[in-house]
Amino acid sequence: MRTTVRRHLGKVVAGTAIAVAATAVMVGITLPGTAGADDKGGGTTGPGAGQNAAQAAGGQRADAAGAVAPGVVEGAPAEGDRGHGRDPLTDDETARVERIALSRQQFNAAQDVDGDRGPQRLGVELAEPRADEVDEPDAPRRAEVSFYDYRNDTLLTKTVNLDTGKVEATGVQHGVQPPLGPAEQNEVARLLIADPLGAGLKADYKDATGKVLTSPGQLQLASMVYRAVPGAEPAVLDKCGEHRCARLLTKVKNGPWIDTRSLVVDLSTRKVARLTG
Repeated sequence: MRTTVRRHLGKVVAGTAIAVAATAVMVGITLPGTAGADDKGGGTTGPGAGQNAAQAAGGQRADAAGAVAPGVVEGAPAEGDRGHGRDPLTDDETARVERIALSRQQFNAAQDVDGDRGPQRLGVELAEPRADEVDEPDAPRRAEVSFYDYRNDTLLTKTVNLDTGKVEATGVQHGVQPPLGPAEQNEVARLLIADPLGAGLKADYKDATGKVLTSPGQLQLASMVYRAVPGAEPAVLDKCGEHRCARLLTKVKNGPWIDTRSLVVDLSTRKVARLTG
């Protein structure tokens, strides 16, 4: 694995350097106060300098001596318990939807990505209004929450009416694999680090940082759902798509990318395999 990483890493790092250079140019243009911060040796001086500095700082006032008065920052408005119309869901609404969506029996019968009781929550979103409610200003707000049950590889969706507090629709699907959530990404990385096939990842991390890789928190992660392609992988991955499988894009925090795309983790069986095709 380490040879593969070395072959690809130079291209990735070169591309990263270009992106960083472009970002640096952008920052140099947009950040206030970086140019002319030190007025010694030809900087702007004179009676109007204090006013100019105040204007550049966003309208701060200068007193008679030219000193800039502290700026005033308005606090964010308090979030209400309930939103209105097409407002984003509030934290209270999100928590309420999660409580309403699952009965105690459903919760106890399901399993999350860590093997604990209860399904893995994937997300909560404001649901679209029904066709006959589009023009109604007082149409009920609904939320759709999705879970993945690792006990039987099932995607569970619930539509909750926030006005009545009732579940209006339930969907159960097999073989449907939405993007992974943060907890699932971390579990993929944890399994990869602990597996013998993760030795190359740990070795490259040690080369890049001089430190031992022991946890997902040391990496910047992105993931891709993986589905089985006949003849392109070992038999252990044949059920990917029915099972919840993923590949990781791994990056050292503030450092280079490490190529782990040939490794697939089956979260349903908690096994790691290397693609052969």
